[in-house]
Amino acid sequence: MSLPSVYQHKLAEKLTILNERGRGVLVRIYNIKKTCSDPKTRPSFLSDKAMEPCVKFINKKFPTLDVRSSTQHLGPVHKDKGDIVRVLGPFYHSFVDVLEFRDHVYELLNTIDANQCFFDIHVNYDFTKNYLDLVVTYVSLVLLLARTEDRRVLVGMYHCAHEMSHGASDPSFARLGQMLLEYEHPLKKLTEEFGPHTKAVTSALLSLHFLFARRNQGAEQWRSDQLLSLLSTSGAMLTPASSDTMACEYLSLEVMERWILSESPWGAPKGGGAVPGPPP
Repeated sequence: MSLPSVYQHKLAEKLTILNERGRGVLVRIYNIKKTCSDPKTRPSFLSDKAMEPCVKFINKKFPTLDVRSSTQHLGPVHKDKGDIVRVLGPFYHSFVDVLEFRDHVYELLNTIDANQCFFDIHVNYDFTKNYLDLVVTYVSLVLLLARTEDRRVLVGMYHCAHEMSHGASDPSFARLGQMLLEYEHPLKKLTEEFGPHTKAVTSALLSLHFLFARRNQGAEQWRSDQLLSLLSTSGAMLTPASSDTMACEYLSLEVMERWILSESPWGAPKGGGAVPGPPP
């Protein structure tokens, strides 16, 4: 990887921006899931007895919803189309944001692979950390999306009401509907998506090997190694202020475990060499 290519593609900046964007989208999808699972905050259209046939029809036919030839199944939706578009609009556009976020993640991961970027937590800490964070955020978003039970109805009902109101479907609906279908089995889809990125994810995870093993030691081991003692000489103890890997010393064990657990299915190298687990 040449240094000019990193500056030209602004990879570090894109990682930072996408991480912030991804966390925001993740919060919104979580709020949608939480809102729809509570009868007190659930949109009334999803619980209305008159809407039950529409909900069943949308779930069954999604995403191939032909509004014009299905008026007998969507009568209540046509009656309240204005309110449905207004109430379900924020839900729908949050799902569209997931689609756009996925597109940007695809583009960035492919660019990183094409430039053969080097990942090592001890050498380029911020770059490696942001890369691992982005993968975790993306995986978390896909899994949360798959667990949002009303996603089909929210998107499908908005689509029907939008087409009834404007005479045409929303431009994003076709791709959004296909994405929701693909993530019916999220682990299978994630395995397909990260197949081409196994090398990059593996190198980033393997750079945690010694750091994770050392940080996972118990207090007794730290004392025996003179890493945790009030009596030992200062020269024999860690000196973070002058350490070449100072940032790693502040990296929490919880964050490293999240990286390993979320990314090991796609970053585990063939033939062994996995990041070690906690000592017995």
